Amino acid sequence: MNRTHLHLLLSVVFLAVCGMVADGKQPPRTPSSGAQGFALVVHGGAGDYRKVPQDQIRAKRAAMTEAIKAGYNILAKSGTSLDAVEATIRVLENSGAFDAGRGAYYTRDGVPELDSAIMDGGTLKAGAVAAVQHIANPISLARLVMEKTPHVLLVGEGAEEFAKSQGVPLQSPYYFFNPREWERYQKLKATNGKSDALVAPSTEMRGTVGVVALDQAGNLAAGTSTGGTTWKMPGRVGDSPLIGAGTYANNDGCAISATGVGEFFMRNVVAADICSRVRYLHVPIEQAANDVVMKELVAQKGEGGIIGLDRQGHVAMVFNTNGMMRGVVRADGKFVINVSQSQ
Repeated sequence: MNRTHLHLLLSVVFLAVCGMVADGKQPPRTPSSGAQGFALVVHGGAGDYRKVPQDQIRAKRAAMTEAIKAGYNILAKSGTSLDAVEATIRVLENSGAFDAGRGAYYTRDGVPELDSAIMDGGTLKAGAVAAVQHIANPISLARLVMEKTPHVLLVGEGAEEFAKSQGVPLQSPYYFFNPREWERYQKLKATNGKSDALVAPSTEMRGTVGVVALDQAGNLAAGTSTGGTTWKMPGRVGDSPLIGAGTYANNDGCAISATGVGEFFMRNVVAADICSRVRYLHVPIEQAANDVVMKELVAQKGEGGIIGLDRQGHVAMVFNTNGMMRGVVRADGKFVINVSQSQ
């Protein structure tokens, strides 16, 4: 190729890119390489960890360590971000250490009701379940909704009927018995009886779990699982299973999983808002998260936090409470788990 042809080729490429920008489109993004070629970020709930006994903190750390290893092993073997998200959350649901799966908080009726969602950032496919009472791993049922139905969200008995049709066993309520949460429920019941007031203080520790992941192919995924708020009204659904509120993933923006007082995250469509700022305003993911969580939610007295990840491997872990249990692992296999603001 002579110099004239090279100049002509470069001019065509330049004009094409300019045309894309003028049309409101951006050139396709490519994932980063090297040590940040894949990443996994986990949270175990935001709240006031000063009120959590140290033995519970140790149990949560141990469960999160096991969960991070499960997700890392999938990503390190070129597995998908979707598989890593599901596997990581299953460990957390099974641990009983968080407000998800076996450790879920009790409703006013004394029965845990579980919510979960998962989303693929490459295809924008998503699945979610809410208010299920007999599902050991709601995150896996959410994925079945995504892959086996034309829908995004199934709730209550309908979700459990679908589970049976897919060979997912329904668990006895005794499967979810958790002495720690049962004691808390009994105290609230004795104090408040049939009160319609939501008595749980906003600064309580919230143990919702969530994961965002970037795989070696450059695809993002997000998932969240929760038992909601303690002493919640039966049938109450929070932000976790609502795509765009507590869970969202889009390769053109970012992946987000949220935790906190769900009503505020629903009203502000927090997860999608953060990703839209990254996508359209081209601001760093941490700045976008700070603007939403530390400014807008704080102004509304909405407590909680998020974990986020973009295709370049940039991580955001932002929360406006005393603490948020969170962990990160990258391709080098080194991970760190923190709880408080200072850690």
